[in-house]
Amino acid sequence: MDQIEPPRLGFLLTDAARLMRRRFEQECRDIPMTSAQLQIVGRLKHNQGLSQAALAALLDIEPMTLSRHIDRMEAAGLVERRPDPNDRRARQLYVTEHGLGLLDPMRCRAEQIYAEAQQGLSEEQRAALIAMLQAVIANLSAADSVAEPQPERRQAGARA
Repeated sequence: MDQIEPPRLGFLLTDAARLMRRRFEQECRDIPMTSAQLQIVGRLKHNQGLSQAALAALLDIEPMTLSRHIDRMEAAGLVERRPDPNDRRARQLYVTEHGLGLLDPMRCRAEQIYAEAQQGLSEEQRAALIAMLQAVIANLSAADSVAEPQPERRQAGARA
C-alpha cells in the first residue's frame, strides 16, 4: 500500500501565492491596475526616481518584462519616465498621482483577501504564520547573499 506523501513547502507556498493572486485579480477587476502593476507602484512609491534596471533587480524580474509593464503603465498614466539629470541616456521612474490614488483601494481589497485566506486561524496562529514566513524569507535571503557569485559576463568586444 502506497503512503501518501505530505505536501511540499514549495508547492504549498506557490499554490497559496497563485490562489491569492487570482482572488486579488477577481476582486480588483474594476480598478485599472493589475497585481503585478501594484507591486511596481508599491516599490516605486518608496523608491521614486529608480532606473528600470534597478527596479527590475529590486522586483527580481527580467528588465524586458518590466519594460513592457512600464510601457503599459505609462500609457495608463500610472507612472512616468523622466530624464536622469546625471545620465542623459537614462530615465528615472516616478509614480503619478493617479497611480498613488489607486494604492489604497487595492490595499484595502488585499487586506480582505488576506483575512479570507486566514479564516479559521486564531490571532496567535496568524502571528505564528507571519513569523514563520518571515523566518523562511530571512533564511533564504541570508543563503542568497552568501551564495557563490556568478562569473562576470564578458562585455561585447572584450578580448579573451
